Amino acid sequence: MTTESVAPKTQSTNGSAAEPADIPATVARLRRTFATGRTRDIEWRKRQLLQLAKLMEENEDAIAKALAEDLDRNAAEAFIADIATTAAEAKYAAKRVRRWARRKYLLLEMPQLPGRGWIEYEPYGTVLIIGAWNYPFYLTLGPAVGAIAAGNAVVLKPSEIAAASSRLMAELVPRYLDRDAIALIEGDGMVSQELIAQGLDRVMFTGGTEIGRKVYEGAAPHLTPVTLELGGKSPVIVAADADIDVAAKRIAWIKIMNAGQTCV
Repeated sequence: MTTESVAPKTQSTNGSAAEPADIPATVARLRRTFATGRTRDIEWRKRQLLQLAKLMEENEDAIAKALAEDLDRNAAEAFIADIATTAAEAKYAAKRVRRWARRKYLLLEMPQLPGRGWIEYEPYGTVLIIGAWNYPFYLTLGPAVGAIAAGNAVVLKPSEIAAASSRLMAELVPRYLDRDAIALIEGDGMVSQELIAQGLDRVMFTGGTEIGRKVYEGAAPHLTPVTLELGGKSPVIVAADADIDVAAKRIAWIKIMNAGQTCV
């Protein structure tokens, strides 16, 4: 499969395509926002997460159309695989983020008394999320749920292979989310490398092992921690007491879902 290289783009305030992104300036803007403490606020996190769920639910038809253009998905599969999953994760996190962020006190050993100890959960800072083409929304905005819930500023870089989905996300993200703390930049692998070269506080990448190695290599000089979710085989075991008809139907369904482009 060949892909067309595109220049990095951001969105203008009216939602139309803007000039190619100034990546250092975009990252600097997000870092300034993080430095103010805005993204640490629990209520801000909840609002952004609920807005993310709203983005998915209010634009279900447009998202399904983009997925049909990119992947020839039908509407039911688009809802199950990208829309419902992303919205549900965002709502789940919004409901629990205050509890997750709460300080957890520890019982210290005798020599450390009368001191007090606790675990304090801190955001990394400004993080980069590089999405994948086979689930364009879920594998770009899904990781953003965790990043936002943890109080980070976020740069989203969707896969250029799913071009219609990337364009739609570039239109919707600044419309629904805090554009001073969450930015989306379109482009190819060179754009990803330029983003990684900014020395961000964490990188999250979903894709294949070959590109995963390049992401790690690009992050290493900056000592940027990396989370990789890399493709692989999805084995299935059918037990001796299984209902063969039911097992066969379930295996066939997941095997053909999304044209087989699924790894668990």
